Amino acid sequence: MTERLPSPSASTGTPLPPAETGPPPAPPPPPRSLSLSSERVRRRRMAGAAVMAGAALGLTYVYGHDPHDPTVAMPTCLIRHVTGLDCPACGTLRLTYDLLHGHWARAGHDNLFVLAGAPLLLGLLVRQTRAVWQGRRAPLPPALAYGLGATALAWMIIRNLPGWPL
Repeated sequence: MTERLPSPSASTGTPLPPAETGPPPAPPPPPRSLSLSSERVRRRRMAGAAVMAGAALGLTYVYGHDPHDPTVAMPTCLIRHVTGLDCPACGTLRLTYDLLHGHWARAGHDNLFVLAGAPLLLGLLVRQTRAVWQGRRAPLPPALAYGLGATALAWMIIRNLPGWPL
């Protein structure tokens, strides 16, 4: 004969509720995809189109207004205003004006760093634009991001040295 152990409900006289099983555990999330949902793609395309329209308006304004002239209304550099130092992008409006008018030598004098990096920046812009229109992500490789940041910092230090000609 087998002995039966008393159940916990036998000692209290009240039956125990059935064990809760609950919903099954959620499946693990799918691996992060580089594609986006159609709604996000639509929003990104609209944002991209707005940025391109704003850039076209800005280029049109810069084309018609010489930033070399101090009487022309142009935004000022916050870093230069606060610290008195030229940031890596200081002179980019003048550079853009000079490039739009075909003055390559003057553009190099305005900001040599941005002029030298323009092909890379333009390539990254085209890459990102293509990715947005195709509905995918195009993250910047970390090595490139850190490299650009370090180069920009080095340029800022060099261009603010006493006696720097540009």
